[in-house]
Amino acid sequence: MTEETMAANAPASADELRTAILDRYDSLSKRLQQIARYVLDEPNEMALETLAVISERCGVQPSAIVRFAKTFGYPGASQMQRLFRDGLLSGHAGLGYGERVRHFNEAVARKPEGGADVLSEFVEGNTLALQNLNQTVSEADMAKAVALIDKAETVYVVGFRRSFPVASYLAYSLQQLNKRTLFIDGVAGLTKQQVQTIGPRDLLVAVSYHPYAEETVQAVEMAGQRGAKILSISDSLVSPIAKSASLVLHVRESEVRTFRSLAASICLAQALVIGFAFTASRKKAKDHDG
Repeated sequence: MTEETMAANAPASADELRTAILDRYDSLSKRLQQIARYVLDEPNEMALETLAVISERCGVQPSAIVRFAKTFGYPGASQMQRLFRDGLLSGHAGLGYGERVRHFNEAVARKPEGGADVLSEFVEGNTLALQNLNQTVSEADMAKAVALIDKAETVYVVGFRRSFPVASYLAYSLQQLNKRTLFIDGVAGLTKQQVQTIGPRDLLVAVSYHPYAEETVQAVEMAGQRGAKILSISDSLVSPIAKSASLVLHVRESEVRTFRSLAASICLAQALVIGFAFTASRKKAKDHDG
């Protein structure tokens, strides 16, 4: 196959490549899945960094990235990278987030442990994560998420371990808005029993980050088997709770001195709740006027 033929069959934009990767992810080898996850989660790095830098951060040889590009129809890695550069130039993504995070982490690492400026470190780290949230979650994503919540007969919410505060906030807030909501808390080991009543007219909101809670993954699998829609809030588009989701909201939290935050996740949860409140209020006003 000639390079021209390969290029003609390859995805023509970063969005098309993203869709192709998600469609074929499970069929890729573990090494190519490793690269796929980096491509999906670090599009700016793919646009701006050299192949040597990308391979080091991926933990693979440069030849593996070339093989990955050819798997999706490109003659080489540079042709694949060009798609992400075009996206940046078109204003579809923010510049330099990954690099800013690295510089921040390097600066923190040089400071003595137990310094008095720990608060400012966490504030700065969370500010970076919050600024990036607008890049990973679009207005269209938010509209789809709110619509899923609004149309669901019952909203089931699950999130264990680090994700528990986000899930509990969502469940509490939706209940306060009189949305029929069931919080899957797994008390007494009853996670499976709490999920088994979910059906095709319901929505499961699942929150989980690496390393993914087994209980949350199982809840997502059960919900999918029972035909329910799934809204996933996670740190990767190919996380275990993202595969069968109707929509994935991609959140990249900050990590300061090995402690990962939840600031961006809570912000996203608040936006979802307020977005649903606005939608419910408009529907109520329309019904009243009618």
